[in-house]
Amino acid sequence: MSASYRQPGVVLSDRRFTVPLDHDAPTGETIELYAREVVASDRTDQDLPWLVYLQGGPGFGANRFVGKQAWLGRALEEYRVLLLDQRGTGSSTPANRQTLPLRGGPREQADYLALFRADSIVRDCEAIRPAVTGGAPWAVLGQSFGGFCATHYLSTAPEGLSTALITGGLPTLDGHADDVYRAAYPRIERKVAAHYARYPQDIERARRIAEYVLLNEPVLDGGYRLTVEAFQSLGILLGGGEGSHRLHYLLENAFVRTAQGAALSDAFQEEVHSLLSYAGHPLYALVHEACYGQGERPTAWSAERVRADFPQFDAAKSLAGDGPVLFTGESVHPWTFDCDPALRPLRETADLLAERTDWPVLYDPARLAANEVPVAAAVYHDDMYVDTDHALRTARTIRGLRTYVTNEFEHDGVRAGGPRVLDRLLSLARDDA
Repeated sequence: MSASYRQPGVVLSDRRFTVPLDHDAPTGETIELYAREVVASDRTDQDLPWLVYLQGGPGFGANRFVGKQAWLGRALEEYRVLLLDQRGTGSSTPANRQTLPLRGGPREQADYLALFRADSIVRDCEAIRPAVTGGAPWAVLGQSFGGFCATHYLSTAPEGLSTALITGGLPTLDGHADDVYRAAYPRIERKVAAHYARYPQDIERARRIAEYVLLNEPVLDGGYRLTVEAFQSLGILLGGGEGSHRLHYLLENAFVRTAQGAALSDAFQEEVHSLLSYAGHPLYALVHEACYGQGERPTAWSAERVRADFPQFDAAKSLAGDGPVLFTGESVHPWTFDCDPALRPLRETADLLAERTDWPVLYDPARLAANEVPVAAAVYHDDMYVDTDHALRTARTIRGLRTYVTNEFEHDGVRAGGPRVLDRLLSLARDDA
């Protein structure tokens, strides 16, 4: 452990662990995991239980908090918290266009990345838990994809858990990626309709921007090629509590007058690039659909195939008529890799992952039905990213799970309403709500 350091009200310590790349080959190649230990500054000498936080994603390192922000302050009232950078993210051994060529060609890269799903992440947790807790079970807080990991944890290693808390992250247990996206597109369409009802002026603004992009396909700073499909994917903002407002403010100043006529402003292009680039989280694009892979059926670019069943999302057709241009949400497509220079060298690797037919099963309904770990989950009624019906079906499968269903928050509720959401889940898990 490195020397500790302080922020307002907390003491933090960097911790690093070595784990097998493939837990089925424990004496083989290893990778490094990074985690940040956080404890309230007035409780550093106390023997506190542990809570490990699993970030949403996949592909994002744990939140970098300053002090007791969001849910962390409530957690620190009774836990030491371990903010884990899941394998391949943050300060753990990175997996990106710069490092993956060290594995070899696309086939070797795809085989490597197949080890970066929830099953490996949970086995990482179990590998490091003895060094952190002395062998005692710990609590887990899983946000979004972190909740998928927590559900896998309950399926495979419940003995390692004292409590499981899940926010916006109850997965479908046996559904294929196609089922996920068939449920997602209508949900996204409702979010877009709500946005246009709030900001009707954005209907024409989005049409104008889409038409310009369709005709010009501008190249943003860093080489990102902005296609109309990429522009539509800015709808990912609509899944956050402030996302509709952020999208509105982005669209309202998209154009500037130049000597050559109207053009997309530098400010607009810069913000769009920051929203669309995967340079900081390439694993999100690479293994996003793989997170749903189970058994022999390939994901086969599910979001792209299913989108064809929803022609209202075809921007060119909308522009040819008088309909609104619909934004899209959380999905990854083959063209994502063609647009983004951070992903472009990895397109063949992504194709091989999409073709893969040997995915391990992630969830065990029988074991979940016999669950004895206290578990509570926040289900956001209007969640754009995780289907509410799928989540509630899974909740009914997990014995003893208690749900907090609310439309007060969007998918980022654990951030926006952090202390209240976490407090409610802790109460539910302890059956004293």
